[in-house]
Amino acid sequence: MLGGFFSDYDTLWGIDGWRWVFLVNVPIGVVALAVVAKVLNVPHQRQKLNVDWWGAIALAICVVPLLIVAEQGRTWGWGSGNSVICYAVGAVGLVLFIGVEYLMKDSALIPLRLFKNSTFSVVMIGGFIVGIAMFGAISMVPLYLQVVRGYSPTEAGLLMLPLVLGIMIGSMISGQVVKRTGRYKILPVVGTFLVTVGALLYAQLHFDSAMWQVLAIGALVGLGLGCCMQTLIIAAQNAGPRSDMGVSTASATFFRQVGGTLGVAVFLTILFNLLPHKITDAFGGHLPPGLDAGKLNQLQANTAGIGALPQQIKDPILIGFTNSMHGVFYAAAGVALLACIVMMFMKEIPLQDASAPAPAPKDPVETAEAEWAENQVWEGAAQALSEPEPVLAAAAAGRHAAANGHESHRIAEVSAMTNTPVVNSHGSGHAIGGQVQRADGRPVAGAALTLIDQRGHQVSRATGDSGGRYSIEPPGAGNYVLIVSANGHQPAAVNVTADGRTQRLDLTLQGSGELSGMVRTTVTGQPLAGATVTLTDLRGEVVGAAVTDESGNYLCHGVVSGTYTLVAVAEHMRPSATALVVPDSGLLHHDIELSPMAVLTGTVLADGGAVPDAEVTVLDRSGTPIGTTRTDENGQYVLTDLSEGEYTVVARGYPPVTSRVAVGGGEVEHDVRLGYDDGDEGERPAAGPAGVAGTNGAATNGERNGVRHNGVEPSGVDQNTELS
Repeated sequence: MLGGFFSDYDTLWGIDGWRWVFLVNVPIGVVALAVVAKVLNVPHQRQKLNVDWWGAIALAICVVPLLIVAEQGRTWGWGSGNSVICYAVGAVGLVLFIGVEYLMKDSALIPLRLFKNSTFSVVMIGGFIVGIAMFGAISMVPLYLQVVRGYSPTEAGLLMLPLVLGIMIGSMISGQVVKRTGRYKILPVVGTFLVTVGALLYAQLHFDSAMWQVLAIGALVGLGLGCCMQTLIIAAQNAGPRSDMGVSTASATFFRQVGGTLGVAVFLTILFNLLPHKITDAFGGHLPPGLDAGKLNQLQANTAGIGALPQQIKDPILIGFTNSMHGVFYAAAGVALLACIVMMFMKEIPLQDASAPAPAPKDPVETAEAEWAENQVWEGAAQALSEPEPVLAAAAAGRHAAANGHESHRIAEVSAMTNTPVVNSHGSGHAIGGQVQRADGRPVAGAALTLIDQRGHQVSRATGDSGGRYSIEPPGAGNYVLIVSANGHQPAAVNVTADGRTQRLDLTLQGSGELSGMVRTTVTGQPLAGATVTLTDLRGEVVGAAVTDESGNYLCHGVVSGTYTLVAVAEHMRPSATALVVPDSGLLHHDIELSPMAVLTGTVLADGGAVPDAEVTVLDRSGTPIGTTRTDENGQYVLTDLSEGEYTVVARGYPPVTSRVAVGGGEVEHDVRLGYDDGDEGERPAAGPAGVAGTNGAATNGERNGVRHNGVEPSGVDQNTELS
């Protein structure tokens, strides 16, 4: 909207109006920098790190020429010498960038190891394609509003508000879906599909279509974009370790913006390549007198003169512009559909952290009083917990944290804590009280609480009861740091403000333990990569999930003592569920063995020879088909992923031949013999292809691997198979 406002001015304070679209960010950036420098005082430990300067230079060599040719390619010609030079320099920069990133390893600008994760790679590719469709399609809408409908830049910006509103609503909906379900894969799939539908609807607009149609389609496209933009960043962040969250976020944004730049350039090229032909077609195949190719090129370069043309000339030109945009929107729909297909291949990794439900406040007034304290964190908790009387050096960290508002409690890493006797505090009735609980809402019994002032001196101590409830008395009004710790949990510290009134402050402690182990097969003992391990508590709530790495190892963080159910699932393997008890230390190593699903194989025989291309169907006890296959050229068939149980094997013939087999695990061989009894010789039809040759009975292969199959005597009688 501001861009359209500034573009309405030819000059503003001696500067071209369109330049203010970029200059307006300068004062905003200065104010933001001043606020961050003043307020964001985050305690940190200085470390010596290697900055990937060469990677940044190589990336610039790769990207800048491509951006230049994307901007100038339509003017130069995509196959001109200047364009070819840009292509070559960009390719050299790409090779240099990959080489530098490989040598820099973990210090690389974009560590190449991140692309070993299929989810990260798909998110980068999908984000790039989404950027092409998003920016390419959105850039056409203001052109339609200004050139075809005659609105000013400011009015066109205001008419884009439904699209912006759709993005806001889509972002909020996707955020709630991720928060409540922990699932995110479906959101970009649905979002890109909505963008596809919106682009196709844009392609149906006419130069005089009702404005509500334009606005409604914009809202639909915005809703789809809202489901994609933040969700793709979440997927990229969740695909790698926490230490790479920053580079994952930046990479997702980078690929989307590069795709957007390319999309605008390509779609504008499509538009202006189609425009002369579409305008000529709108005039019936021949331009009117006075409107030659040169005049048409002038109108393309400066569309402001279209409004002054006579109506009989202006309408065909506007129709030509609209029809040219149809081609662009069809291309955008194809790109968005491609992004939708790519997103379907994204592997959904369980979110690393699940936010605990917020406790319901008992009193809005008490909640307001404790709100500031709940959002503050003190990073000197480790030192305060390790010494009965903290030294003054910890106070500086406390003051820095007091000036910094955080949105979540930071957990102070503490390796040990003192066993100083704890005495419940008593005072004059202006205590701070509440409940200490785990992330799942269960109370933490016997938590130790310490209250220190801003100089780091201990002023009060207390201990929680068996229900997690506590009460601690500050000596007077002022700002304090409340430190809480409990066995098997990570200590936490928050800043609190005492004002002479009773306050309620519920505290949440994260588990300090971890559950680890290896998932392997029972047959070979080899580790299983890509197996999903899920940990649930006694209530059935999921408290942890992990995916095994290439070595079959899994790790679930934040586990506290208690009884859990551990479930492991992998492709072509039987699921495994195990009950286990995590000790008070919170540390437990538990290996899991998965058995492969059964495989049923055999040969279909007739008249002493194998029957190729015969249809074999396996039915369960209820007669429901479990699987169907056809024999190969050697008459052999294979059906995988069968559970234990009894099945009926049906081989298609005249009539179909059935036999029963009990599957117990591993690989089971079961041959089927098609043929007529000797008494039916006179009725035997001529042999034909598999499934056509007449059969009236069945017999299985005699003995194989300790399995005895009893042949069928009369036709149509089931054949029972007993497995040892």
